[in-house]
Amino acid sequence: MRTLSIAALQTAPVARDPEATLDQLAERAPVVREAVPHAQVLVLPELHLSAVPPLLEESDGYADSVAATIPGELTERLGEIARASGLWLAAGSVYERGEGGAIHNTAIVVDPEGELAARYRKVFPWRPTESSAPGDAFVTFDIPEIGRIGLAICYDGFFPEVIRQLAWLGAEVVIQPTLTTTSDREAELIAARANAIFNQLYVVNVNAAQPAALGRSVVVDPEGLVRVKAGEGEELLTDVLDLESVERVRSFGVAGVSRMWEQLDSLDGASPELPMYGGRIRPRPGRTST
Repeated sequence: MRTLSIAALQTAPVARDPEATLDQLAERAPVVREAVPHAQVLVLPELHLSAVPPLLEESDGYADSVAATIPGELTERLGEIARASGLWLAAGSVYERGEGGAIHNTAIVVDPEGELAARYRKVFPWRPTESSAPGDAFVTFDIPEIGRIGLAICYDGFFPEVIRQLAWLGAEVVIQPTLTTTSDREAELIAARANAIFNQLYVVNVNAAQPAALGRSVVVDPEGLVRVKAGEGEELLTDVLDLESVERVRSFGVAGVSRMWEQLDSLDGASPELPMYGGRIRPRPGRTST
């Protein structure tokens, strides 16, 4: 069996205090490890370590005032926490100071040896409210002998192309840190299930807790079934994902009937044109047409 033990912390930051929020994580990570000894990955919400204030209180200059350089002091500190706890840290996202002074909303992953394993800049910021610069690449990373994980952030989930591209790159799990305070949270949960079904993979959608956001984090399986669902307050979600079930569902289909990837792979050069993408459907890397 290939299993991935997830611990997802639906929590709120110490508003406007990134240092205190990071200190809090340093205290909690070993506690999570003690409570869930088999945990491998600790997942945090979107912009948690940037300690953003509530939606209606965040000023235009806040992101610039807390933006971090990656790699840098923040990732070094996260490396210390990862090494001390023995966990992969999917540390939500932070405001990152990029090239030319651009500010990105960036998801970061640190491995148990303390090394930066992945960095993903949100491709679809939440316009018009979110002013961060969009990223231009999709990102996956491998957990050795377990599987490939894709990264998405919040509003990315409303763009089917994002999760489809991650699946095409081989992702079996998508970690999607979220910070949703608005009444479309129900729609996001539907989208998380739909993305899992369409791409036959796990979606780990972790929202911040009240008062920072509306909570209701979920872990969804490759057939769109909600395995774990949180309430609105602070909560530790735990689950052990069977990644071989991704292979099962992709081989036999959702509910044993719908095998979308098999059909896509079979199209190869005979696929219809996709004018909006300027190209055609192509088989995934490493897969041959059937």
